[in-house]
Amino acid sequence: MTSKSLLGALLATTVLATPVFAADKQHPTTGEALAHDQTFTYRVLDEQSSVDPQVVEDVSGSEIVRDLFEGLMNQDADGNLIPGVATGYTTNAEKTVYTFTLRKDAKWSNGDPVTANDFVYAWRRATDPELASPYSWFMEIMSIQNVSEILAGEMPTSELGVRAVDDYTFEVTLSAALPYFAQMTTHATTFPTHQATVEKYGKEWTRPENIVSNGAYVLTEHLPNERSVRERNTMYWNNDATIVDKVVALVINDENVAFTRFQAGELDRTEIPSGQYPRLSEEMPDKVLVAPRLCSYYYNVNLTETGNPALQDVRVRQALSLALDRDIITQNVTAGGQIPAYTFTPGATAGFEVPDSEAAGMTQAERDAKAMALMAEAGYGKDNPLDLSLVYNTSEGHKKIAIAASQMWKQKLGVNVELSNQEWQVFLQTRSNAEYEVARAGWCGDYNEASTFLDLVQSGSGYNDSKYNNPEVDALLAEAKTMDDPTANYTAVEAIIERDVPIIPIYHYTINYMMDTDLGGWPVNNVEQNWYSRDLYKIAE
Repeated sequence: MTSKSLLGALLATTVLATPVFAADKQHPTTGEALAHDQTFTYRVLDEQSSVDPQVVEDVSGSEIVRDLFEGLMNQDADGNLIPGVATGYTTNAEKTVYTFTLRKDAKWSNGDPVTANDFVYAWRRATDPELASPYSWFMEIMSIQNVSEILAGEMPTSELGVRAVDDYTFEVTLSAALPYFAQMTTHATTFPTHQATVEKYGKEWTRPENIVSNGAYVLTEHLPNERSVRERNTMYWNNDATIVDKVVALVINDENVAFTRFQAGELDRTEIPSGQYPRLSEEMPDKVLVAPRLCSYYYNVNLTETGNPALQDVRVRQALSLALDRDIITQNVTAGGQIPAYTFTPGATAGFEVPDSEAAGMTQAERDAKAMALMAEAGYGKDNPLDLSLVYNTSEGHKKIAIAASQMWKQKLGVNVELSNQEWQVFLQTRSNAEYEVARAGWCGDYNEASTFLDLVQSGSGYNDSKYNNPEVDALLAEAKTMDDPTANYTAVEAIIERDVPIIPIYHYTINYMMDTDLGGWPVNNVEQNWYSRDLYKIAE
C-alpha cells in the first residue's frame, strides 16, 4: 500500500530547500530567463507498478525511479553514457570484469554515503527468488557470474558475481563478455537501494514517509491512481545544478481529458490524442513534439495449451498478422508519425539493420489474399468463423487500435473478436499468467541494442508473455551475446518471428507529445527517452 501522507517534518527540512536558481536567474548554458515556479507537471496513463528499483516494471514507474534513485551510469540528451554514482569504469582484457569507481560525494537522502555495498545489496536483491523481481530475467541477460544458478535456487545470492572491493569500488564479474554491459547499468533494476530502510519497513519502505533514495528528488506525496509528487533532494551530489524543484505526475486515464487539462495550463506535457496529430501540428506547431522512439507496439498471441486451440495453428497466426493494415492504423487511427512494423526491433535501434521482410515487400491486397488463403487452409472463414478475444489495458488509444484490428479481421477473415479492457495492474497479471488469447503489448528498449527486443521471444524471458519456446531462437540469441557483429543472428531471429508469429508487430513508436513552450531541456534525440527531471527547466514567460 502507498501513502497519502507528506514526509514528516524531519525529512521535509532536509528535502525542501530554497531554489538554487532564483526567478531572476538565467539558465547557465542557454542564457534563457528562468521562471519563478520551477514545477514540472505531466500526465501518465496509469498508476505506476512501483517505485522500488528492483520491482518497477513499467515505463512511467521507471521515469519516477530515475528521479528518485541514481545508478552507476546515466544518459545524456543524446543517449550517450555519462557518469552517475560511478565516475567511470575499467575492464580487464577479456571484458569479463568491470570495475566501477564511485564518487565519494554521493549520499542518500538521509545523509548516509552511497557505497559499493549498496549496489551489492541491490543486485543480490534483484536476483533473489524470494523477492521474485519482475525484472530478474534482466539481471540474467546481463551475464553476471552465477546469476542463472541463483535464480534457479541452486546457489545463494552471496555467490552473485558482484563485490565491494572497498567502499567506493564496485566490481562485477561476467560469465562471458558482453559488449553493451555498461549500457545496461542505466536501467532501474540495477539502481542501489538502502538496505537499512528496506529491512526496517519491508514492503512499505517506498511510502513517502519511509523512503530513502539517492537521486536528485525524493518522494513527498503519493495518492494511488491520482498523483505522485517528488521534490528536490538537497543531499544529491549535484543538487546545485538542478533547476526544477518539484515534479508532479497526474494519473489521467482519458487522453482527451488530459489534452483539455493541457490546454487549460494544468499540464506541461501530455500525449497527443490518437488521430489528432495532423490537426494539432497545424494549429499548435510549437507545442507538438514528434520524433523516433525505441519502442514497438504489438500483440501477444497466447501459445499455451490453455489458450484458444486455433492459435496453435501457425497459419491462423500468420493470417491474423497479414490482415492487419498497418498503414491504415498508423495513418488514420494513431496518425502520429508512427512507423508500420514488420519486424519486432525498430530501425532506430543502434547498429540494427532492418532485414528484408516478405510481408513488408507485398501490397496490402497481396497480404489480404494470402491471409484469406491461409485461414481457408486452416479450416476457417466466413462460413466457419473463428472466435477470438482481444484484451488491452484501459486507454482510448489502445481501444481505437483494437477496434480497427477487430474490424479488419472480421471483414477479411470472418473472425469474430470480443474486445475487453482491464486496469493496468490487472492487465499485467492477465498477460503474465497467459490468461488471454490475444493481448495488446508495448515494449521500450531497456538499452539501445537489438537484444533488448529479441530477448523477449527467448523461452526463459520474464516478458515472453506468449510463452513461445523455440530452441533455435534461444541458441541464436545466446550466440549473439558474444559476437562482435550479431547482425546475422538478429536477422535470422526476425525471420523466425515473421514465420512463427508468436507476436504480431504493428508499429514502432514515436515521441508523441504536446509540450508547453516554457519547458526546456527535453532530450528529443535520446531514442530511449530516458529523461531526468534534473536536466529540465521552466522558462520565464
